[in-house]
Amino acid sequence: MPSVRNGVRASALGVDWVKSRHSNAEGNCVEVAALPEGGVAVRNSRDPHGPALVYTPAEVAAFIAGAKDGEFDHLV
Repeated sequence: MPSVRNGVRASALGVDWVKSRHSNAEGNCVEVAALPEGGVAVRNSRDPHGPALVYTPAEVAAFIAGAKDGEFDHLV
């Protein structure tokens, strides 16, 4: 389990943030970063200093599998 808590200030993590090449120029993107202790942080690119949500690798893998299967297509 990652030692970083949900809601931590994203800019305080000192990690390299990555966004999808499918993100648009208006800043409508989600960024992710690998944490040193093995977790994955997620932030809103429109608020880079705002809170980050932190997930375990297993949680991220489950979400990505669902996205690949189209389970969230109804949201867009």
